[in-house]
Amino acid sequence: MTTQKVENIKPYESNSEKKVQIERMFDNIAGQYDFLNHFLTAGIDILWRKKAIQYIGLRKPQIILDMATGTGDFAFEALAIHPKKVIGVDLSQNMLNVGIEKSKQKNTTEQIEFVKGDSEALEYDTNYFDAITVGFGVRNFEHLENGLSELYRVLKPGGEIVILEPSFPKNPILRFLFTIHFRYITPFFGKLFAKDHSAYSYLPNSVAAFPEGQHFCDVLTQVGFKNTKFKSLTFGICTLFIGEK
Repeated sequence: MTTQKVENIKPYESNSEKKVQIERMFDNIAGQYDFLNHFLTAGIDILWRKKAIQYIGLRKPQIILDMATGTGDFAFEALAIHPKKVIGVDLSQNMLNVGIEKSKQKNTTEQIEFVKGDSEALEYDTNYFDAITVGFGVRNFEHLENGLSELYRVLKPGGEIVILEPSFPKNPILRFLFTIHFRYITPFFGKLFAKDHSAYSYLPNSVAAFPEGQHFCDVLTQVGFKNTKFKSLTFGICTLFIGEK
């Protein structure tokens, strides 16, 4: 199998590590993130998470890792399948702080734990989690294969990982419209509402550089996952990836 080379896109024109830049970026936009995320997707991102949770829910996982949890939307959605515990891990403390406040409001602090951490160095035992979710965060990893290998390590044998990532539609007309939305409309509103002007320009660039469809499944297979597959959602503007240990 040919190794998939993944371009490492960074938010800022700086020599600092990508993970340092990602932490800074999300710390800067944490206060506006939920509003912009739902606004720019017209709320469809909520349906994507529900779809992903349906897959792992079939096996009734009890301990779930939500990697790159951000403000915790995926972690909250996972409660629909009644796990004992969901642990949301993220680089950005400001994003986590928003998630913690949301958890207090929802009275879910006993079920969801928010932890600051790095995808490449998780402080959990091997074979610890029954399932893993990652929502729109894999392309932010400093080293894609290293981060995925670490997720593979902490997942129990037989456990599943589900990953959501934005993607460009295959249909030429939809692809054109989506490109206009991503490259012009998204950065415009990002700059309008968020104080970090680079954050929403980074988004389309990182999506364009991310391996699509089967190419990303090949990366998952390279680090050890099996039975990998992908499913296009909403005319291809989002892709659900599934893998098993």
